[in-house]
Amino acid sequence: MTTFIDALKNRRSIYGIGKDISLTEAELENIIQTAVKESPSSFNSQTSRVVILLDDAHAKLWSIVENTLKPLTPAEAFPSTQEKLAGFAAGKGTILFFEDTDVVKSLQDQFALYADNFPIWSDQSTGIAQHSVWVALAEQNIGASLQHYNPIIDAEVASTWDIPANWKLTGQMPFGSVEATAGEKEYMDDSARFRTIK
Repeated sequence: MTTFIDALKNRRSIYGIGKDISLTEAELENIIQTAVKESPSSFNSQTSRVVILLDDAHAKLWSIVENTLKPLTPAEAFPSTQEKLAGFAAGKGTILFFEDTDVVKSLQDQFALYADNFPIWSDQSTGIAQHSVWVALAEQNIGASLQHYNPIIDAEVASTWDIPANWKLTGQMPFGSVEATAGEKEYMDDSARFRTIK
């Protein structure tokens, strides 16, 4: 297999993360920025936006999530939720992924024939960007997972870090040193997923 395929195989959801990353913050930023910039988007619209939260800002995010979830979660279930969130907070940082809705609306206006598709293509763009970053981090032996506490945290995230109103939060990626590896991955039978037609 190629190095690229190996990189895809190595990307896993890593929940046991820590702060012991050997890369400098500048190196980390460069990897994330490059992975997003090189990710394709419809009409080369480049709708993806990213905010990298490190250290105190990273901890603040997971405090926001915890405080938001507490009144929404049954009391008996909240300790397990707290434990899960503490695992994310134990990492080095979190990448917030957004899509610029102004760009999407502009494209809808410019290309009315495809208007209904641009929000779908925007969702595809953010997914590609997220996956690209995830694989790039895994190549550096940095563990990550993809979380979706949006939209319940959107307003406080926006006010805390002065996020433009036209940026729509699409995912949160806590990352850090790999402190516990992922379990064995199971695959469904190829015959149920793939067809080759000549």
